[in-house]
Amino acid sequence: MQAALTAAWTTHIPFLQTSSPAQLVARLLRTHLSPGLHSYTFIDFCAGGGGPTPSIERHLNGPIASNQGPAESGGAASDEQVSRRGGEGGQEEQEGEEKQPLQFVLTDLHPHVDLWAQAAARSPNLSYVPDPVDAANVPRDLVRRYRGPEGTKKVFRLFNLAFHHFDDALARRILRDTVEGGGDGFGIFELQDRGMAGFFSCCLFGIGTLIMAPYYAVLWGAPLALLFTYVLPVLPAVLVFDGWMSCLRTRTSDEVEALLRTCGAEGGEAEIAKWEVKSGSEMFMWPVGRVNWIICVKR
Repeated sequence: MQAALTAAWTTHIPFLQTSSPAQLVARLLRTHLSPGLHSYTFIDFCAGGGGPTPSIERHLNGPIASNQGPAESGGAASDEQVSRRGGEGGQEEQEGEEKQPLQFVLTDLHPHVDLWAQAAARSPNLSYVPDPVDAANVPRDLVRRYRGPEGTKKVFRLFNLAFHHFDDALARRILRDTVEGGGDGFGIFELQDRGMAGFFSCCLFGIGTLIMAPYYAVLWGAPLALLFTYVLPVLPAVLVFDGWMSCLRTRTSDEVEALLRTCGAEGGEAEIAKWEVKSGSEMFMWPVGRVNWIICVKR
């Protein structure tokens, strides 16, 4: 299941997709966090088996990320919804300024250390925390560790295909921990929504599993994937059903902002008012493949 979801994030099929969803997320981060992009350390708090974060790291630190503007899949400006607290953002980074590679960290309440170690071995800019990390109660020393000497770095929290798993009470606790626990920004990225497009994208995911199963059975060294795709179609059925349930649980940007406003953070409304919320929807595969995103930063 997790390998299939990772494949959904990282696969780029020429002529069918303008980019992979992971590459699109990398462009969104570069667009909406610039010119201060390199002041952040990115911590994935629901990394699962790794998800798109290793791919996002490669796209942001590799040559493919240089001089990229907004996502090429339809234009962030046309879909973007900026809250009343927000601004227009998205400036280009200053040219010629020497930058250190961006650092990414994998964490989860249930760590997948073996898979993370494999991903980290492929990049010096990707690391992981082997111990369980609760996104609603992140150890303060962990945040301080990734802030660097004298707090020179900011911490940006990633929730890739994850935030819909949390009920309202848990989501509020996670947002409160972000506001009070030294977070400087967070990003919520989903591949589905509660509309018909989200419903049909899950159906396409099931069809894609049927088409790609032989390739991934070889890539993963898991021939049983063929059995549970074609003879007993458990894998596509569960992936589609899980996707539909995820659609029903996925929040709009207004709903996430309402949770942020009512999370009970110390400092109340004055503290929450410091946070700028942006959101939008970007197409990576016509007609229904979209990344729905929320990026929130502390001003």
